[in-house]
Amino acid sequence: MSPIVLSIESRVEGIEGDVAANIRQYLEGLDATELSRSRVESGVQRRAREAMRAYGYYSPQITHELDHNDPPEFVELTIEPGPRVAIETLDFSLEGDATEDPPFEEAIDAFPLEIGDPLVHAPYDRLRGRLANLSLERGYFDWRFVDRRMEVRPYDESARLYLRLDSGPRYRFGDVTFTGSHIEEQRLRNLLSFTPGDPYLAGEIATFNQRLGQTNWFNTITVRPRLEESASLALPDREMDFWNVLELESDYAQAIQDSRDASTKPRLSEDALAAATSLNQPTRPAVPIDVRVTPADRHQFEIGLGYATDVGPRTRFSWKQPWINRYGHGLDHELFLAAPEQRFTGTYQVPLADPLRDSYRFQYGFRNLDNEDTQSLQATIEAARRWEFDNDWVQTLYLRSTFEDYTQADEEQQVLLLYPGISWSRTRTRNPTFPTWGDRQQLSFEVSDGLWGSQADFVRLTADTQWIRMLGDDNRFVGRAGFGAIETSEFNNIPPSLRFFTGGDRTVRGYSYESLAPRNEEGELLGGQQLFTASVEYQRRVTGDWWGAAFVDTGDAFDDWGPSDLNTGAGLGVRWVSPVGPVRFDIAHPFDEDDSWRIHFAIGPEF
Repeated sequence: MSPIVLSIESRVEGIEGDVAANIRQYLEGLDATELSRSRVESGVQRRAREAMRAYGYYSPQITHELDHNDPPEFVELTIEPGPRVAIETLDFSLEGDATEDPPFEEAIDAFPLEIGDPLVHAPYDRLRGRLANLSLERGYFDWRFVDRRMEVRPYDESARLYLRLDSGPRYRFGDVTFTGSHIEEQRLRNLLSFTPGDPYLAGEIATFNQRLGQTNWFNTITVRPRLEESASLALPDREMDFWNVLELESDYAQAIQDSRDASTKPRLSEDALAAATSLNQPTRPAVPIDVRVTPADRHQFEIGLGYATDVGPRTRFSWKQPWINRYGHGLDHELFLAAPEQRFTGTYQVPLADPLRDSYRFQYGFRNLDNEDTQSLQATIEAARRWEFDNDWVQTLYLRSTFEDYTQADEEQQVLLLYPGISWSRTRTRNPTFPTWGDRQQLSFEVSDGLWGSQADFVRLTADTQWIRMLGDDNRFVGRAGFGAIETSEFNNIPPSLRFFTGGDRTVRGYSYESLAPRNEEGELLGGQQLFTASVEYQRRVTGDWWGAAFVDTGDAFDDWGPSDLNTGAGLGVRWVSPVGPVRFDIAHPFDEDDSWRIHFAIGPEF
């Protein structure tokens, strides 16, 4: 059991601000429990003077008074600070390859003190630490401070600061060696964020480590520079080059003398002279990179539980195979169960040259839906090519075939569709569990035609956007909008999975799940050819992880543009950021129904 440390409480008079705060902080570390009173007094004096020296006060007059407790618990200091040391000389310089590396000069230029300013130790210490960190981060593994002095002359009230860094040569990335990998090595090399021979940057090591993790192929990943070996590699080459150059220079001088004596051409050709010049170039030291990995579990299983008023209790079972061969192919299966909907899907992924950005995906799935006036049994297969660009947009080009046996209101139909499509999407977020900033965009375009055997002709467009922004730490704004349209002359052949419905927890609150759409004469839902939804929500932190919310939602699915009235609901809600994800509870009122209220409850992320 560690001993209890009784720190001294203090009050400082005669000086204020950062200096007084620093004195109090120094005294907090003084343990009076095992010291005599005289040693406590000397400790108070010593620590107070140290704290003041950090701000340039080297000749203060300090009187103190301890309380009468044993051990003492409180001290009152009365301080006459005296003169403050000012900076007389600032001499900061660089040697080695760092002289041509801008971050080093930027660090020196950012030094906040100038000649004539009062001395403060902290900026000097920060600069020294910054230069040391830059040296390690940017591959100057032979760095050293040739001069590192702070000369303080209290009698002259002056200080001279010297700092001279000899960075030595900048190391380059050397060969990359992989150990323990079950994936074809070239696929791993395609993930490299650097090329051997590039100047070393520690950040590139971290980026490469992250990319390896994003593949989900490995259980453990270690990426490290092999510094011990690299530090001893360069010297023999330098010594060899040095002596070779001396010899070549001697031969060249003799050749010139011989040419003068014989009045003939020099015996050293242009090629020989070029070879001599190249030998004079110092060898850049390289640091090899060792990558050690262990394979991820080949079979991974997950179970997820949730609840929403739209679908009631819901369960998700997933079986993931992040790798099934040495090329990194993956296979995922998912089973989703809820009262109105059950579906089973599988995805086979084939990564290409850049495994994180380029891939083929082959998907298949079965879906059963029984909700309101919709009964549908659907089977789908799809082949897709996926690209992820540097701006985080994902483009997917796909060909989908769907067979759907459905009943929608009084319509019964079986339809086989074959249609290509293209989509663009992007999701950006900070703190994914409960984003403090984020947005999601999606746009898709699909075409079906009897020319290639599809049983319905249509053009379908959908677009969605969602934004989350914070104002300060306690105000959060959420906005959403959605749009959809189908252009077709045979709407009765369009299955429910492609028609538009809205209403519910994530669209227009105040209305039940997918209850807003055109209806037939019996009042049964048919689904719409167009869709528009919009929502604005303001959230305010109440305390800790609890937030209050106020919102307005509007939208509808319809057959003709320009509906006379959009269905609008508004209400209040509560948000709790629980350990398993956000919990949302809302009470919403639809404006077109008097004395009507609907409760919406959901668990899960917003994106």
